[in-house]
Amino acid sequence: MRVGHGYDVHRFAENRKLILGGVEIPYAMGLAGHSDADVLAHAVMDALLGAAALGDIGGLFPDTDPEYLGADSMKLLAAVSRILAGKGYRVGNIDSTVVAQAPKLKPYIGRMRENISGACGVPCDCVSVKATTEEGLGFTGSGKGVAAHAVCLIERSGR
Repeated sequence: MRVGHGYDVHRFAENRKLILGGVEIPYAMGLAGHSDADVLAHAVMDALLGAAALGDIGGLFPDTDPEYLGADSMKLLAAVSRILAGKGYRVGNIDSTVVAQAPKLKPYIGRMRENISGACGVPCDCVSVKATTEEGLGFTGSGKGVAAHAVCLIERSGR
């Protein structure tokens, strides 16, 4: 068994969709980024890649590559899962937390879990997504952006 941790943060930007865990959230602003800027998916990908000692998403999907401009992070997460499978790993579980002062995310958590579990090829009960605020403190607490943390367990396939 191997454990990985991922973290990502993006600032809010006008004229962008807010995508978290593959779900479009109605909000006045979205997140700035080269891809769809899905901080939750990015944190999960980095956790998975870190657990397998395969680097990070910047190495696999560089923001200097026009191929990834506006990319769907759920498709990138599915690609990461295939890479792990090719290296002999399977996902055991994923636990994640989205940090945002606003918007409220509770109504979207179930769909986020379904999207992540589908991209990773694991049952939904192996994926946890939580949301919290920072009580008005710091970057996310002042409403400047959104952050996400993820921890995962991966195992060698067939063991």
